[in-house]
Amino acid sequence: MTKKHPFLFIPGPTNVRDEVLAAQTEAMIGHRTAEFENLFAGLEDQLKQLFYTEQRVYILAASGSGMQEAAIRNGVRARVLNFVAGAFAQRWHEVARGCAKEAIKIDVEWGRAIKPETVDAALQQYGPVDAITVVHNETSTGVASPVGEIAALVREKYPDTFILVDAVSSFSGVKLPFDAWGLDVMLTSSQKALAVPPGLSFAAVSDRLLERAATIEGRGWYFDFLILEKYLKRNTTPATPAVSLMRALKVELDHIFAEGLEARFARHQALAERTRQWALDRDFTMVSEEGYHSPTVSNIRNTLALDVSDLNKFLKERGMVISNGYGSLKDVSFRVAHMGDVTMGDMERLFAYIDAYLNQNRK
Repeated sequence: MTKKHPFLFIPGPTNVRDEVLAAQTEAMIGHRTAEFENLFAGLEDQLKQLFYTEQRVYILAASGSGMQEAAIRNGVRARVLNFVAGAFAQRWHEVARGCAKEAIKIDVEWGRAIKPETVDAALQQYGPVDAITVVHNETSTGVASPVGEIAALVREKYPDTFILVDAVSSFSGVKLPFDAWGLDVMLTSSQKALAVPPGLSFAAVSDRLLERAATIEGRGWYFDFLILEKYLKRNTTPATPAVSLMRALKVELDHIFAEGLEARFARHQALAERTRQWALDRDFTMVSEEGYHSPTVSNIRNTLALDVSDLNKFLKERGMVISNGYGSLKDVSFRVAHMGDVTMGDMERLFAYIDAYLNQNRK
């Protein structure tokens, strides 16, 4: 008997549709063939539309952390400001230090957004710097920072400072117009709102960042944007790509465009609002600051002192699973993801079971 895995309401990897999983089982092809180049070209075209860019999108067999390193290696000569309001922004800071850059950490309280005035004050104090790093949607806190506003400030007041953005857990769940905002790198990965298995990462990269990369030594090889650009023009990759995952991605991107981007973004917003309302109606509160709630993952403060592990045991017996709080928020909060191809019906089933658990434990 095939084991039935629980439906994932965790903030990555997210639930993957059967059609996407099945695409990985097709017969293997060579990656130096016209068939692969056609697959790659189709993905590139769709990803550029999803990133809202006419420039370029690189595709790598790597996690989002790999693309964080690529952004640092190609975009930072010496000094970078890392805005840290959660665990994954902290990782980017550690990546920058690991690349031997002068990485200046600007701490922001977990649960609070990174705001333009914070960025302005830090750049006045520590500038000039080559770049800033900002996580748009902090998976560990459920906070979405106003990247568009931050970018507008930086481009106006600090035009030589490049803007590097991690959109790992929000990309394809909300509109993020790379070109219109004037970003230099925006990176993501396959296993979050894109609803594809883990193993692929993507980055939209500006023309001016590519020009800067040519002046930086020590870019490495695997993450060298200049090498990736050379092969991109031939609709391929320098190293062996994850062909099966790219086939899965094609199936999912076709599904995304069939749904329609605006409809997809509206669905994610509706799911997020429903989740917050459910939580507030049951006397929970949100970890995320009002006005800056994530469209893809809700971090719910555990004001009822639930045993989150026991709740998840209860849910797993009923075919679903949520996530505990991350790091210092473990047991203090729990996270409910509403990203990818999750529907309102899926969310209502989850809420019904959590309600049953709450009622059971009130007796």
